Amino acid sequence: MPVQDLPAPSPPPPPATQNGFESTGEYNGGDDEACVWAQIKAEARRDAESEPALASYLYSTILAHSSLSRSLSFHLGNKLCSSTLLSTLLYDLFLNTFSSSTPSLLSSTVADLRAARYRDPACTSFSHCLLNYKGFLSIQAHRVAHSLWAQNRKPLALALQSRIADVFAVDIHPGATIGKGVLLDHATGVVIGETAVVGNNVSILHHVTLGGTGKVGGDRHPKIRDGVLIGAGATILGNIRVGEGAKVGAGSLVLSDVPPWTTAVGNPARLVGGKEKPKVHVDVPGESMDHTSFISDWSDYVI
Repeated sequence: MPVQDLPAPSPPPPPATQNGFESTGEYNGGDDEACVWAQIKAEARRDAESEPALASYLYSTILAHSSLSRSLSFHLGNKLCSSTLLSTLLYDLFLNTFSSSTPSLLSSTVADLRAARYRDPACTSFSHCLLNYKGFLSIQAHRVAHSLWAQNRKPLALALQSRIADVFAVDIHPGATIGKGVLLDHATGVVIGETAVVGNNVSILHHVTLGGTGKVGGDRHPKIRDGVLIGAGATILGNIRVGEGAKVGAGSLVLSDVPPWTTAVGNPARLVGGKEKPKVHVDVPGESMDHTSFISDWSDYVI
């Protein structure tokens, strides 16, 4: 059944905690950078008081800075520097890109922070994500590389891609387009090709490949629509579409379009419920992180 012909019910609205901060003493400012930054600084002060061994680190990476963009630029510069690619050069590069870009670049960063904080139960704070989540950090560095690529500064963009891969074990071509509210959970081994497109509110686990099928050039990589969840170790190859709100099970090999709001699983992947009448879900898997509920529909799944 063609993707565009499949009925796609509207998903329910996201939980209230996804429209702002949690109602546990945190700010309630939605995507506003100032509110997120204020929360991050409050968390850093708290952690510095409770763990003095981290006080100097927290001061230099967070508390000494006047904005999220400056803190992030400083942290990325120190993470990605080398003996020949100096941290000061990278700091200026990141800060200039965040400062000169349209507001959407930093709003994407805030949305990515919120995605990690609310979707990953292991994420204890916004500052924890900012400092320690290599999936988050690799996406932010990629956003700068993508901006350089768009400006035709391709040698620098590719050099930055190489450092991101070396440091974070995440290989995203600077030509790839990534939306906002994206979570790379664990992130190790994620590969995203040059012409891939990843939509908003997508969650991708470790060792996922969005690749091509050979050495043919041109538009050759997957297009991942909004709200998609891709399980660990999944491989999606070719210029195909994974429709809005779809789910790809862990370890699956996907070589053709996945209709919206359906689940594809297996090697080669097949639709839960069958190709002619696939089972359609109504949650947003990229936000709910529901990996296994479809198993109850498999009568042959027995251990």
